[in-house]
Formats: sequence, structure tokens, C-alpha cells
Amino acid sequence: MRLKESFVPHDSGTEQVMVDTSGKFLGLVRSNRTAAFIIDFLKEEHTEEEIVEALYEKYDAKKEVLAKDVRMVLDRLMEAGALPTVDM
Repeated sequence: MRLKESFVPHDSGTEQVMVDTSGKFLGLVRSNRTAAFIIDFLKEEHTEEEIVEALYEKYDAKKEVLAKDVRMVLDRLMEAGALPTVDM
């Protein structure tokens, strides 16, 4: 999966925000550091498992917890239309 090109993230230094330049999603996506890491990672094609592995290498946390967090962020990005809605 990969972030749709119309969704543009911006890091302000204290938080990441993302807007949809296509005009289909009328809102602003605000992200904490973990979600921002996932969004940045999705600028290129990656699987859900690859995202979990990348987070596991970066943070001291259990893979089960990371997998749950990744799923939550991916679900929210899909709801916003930032990711294709396909079965994973």
C-alpha cells in the first residue's frame, strides 16, 4: 500500500499535518510522531508487516502492540481516503 499522491503531509516541527489536494477529503489530518512515521513510510509502497517491522526497529515496544497501532492508523487513513481501500 502507498499513500495517495493527493495527500500531502507537512511537518511543522511539533506535529505533522496532512491535507488532500484533490478536494475529496475536506479536513486536516493531524498526527502524533508514531502516526507521522507511518505516513512518511507510506510515501513508498510497503506492506502492513513492513511498517510493523520498521516501527519495531525504531521503538522499544512489543510487536503485538505495534501491529495494533499500525492497524488503527491505517484504518483512519483509509477512512480519510488517503489509502486505497483494499483487503489486506
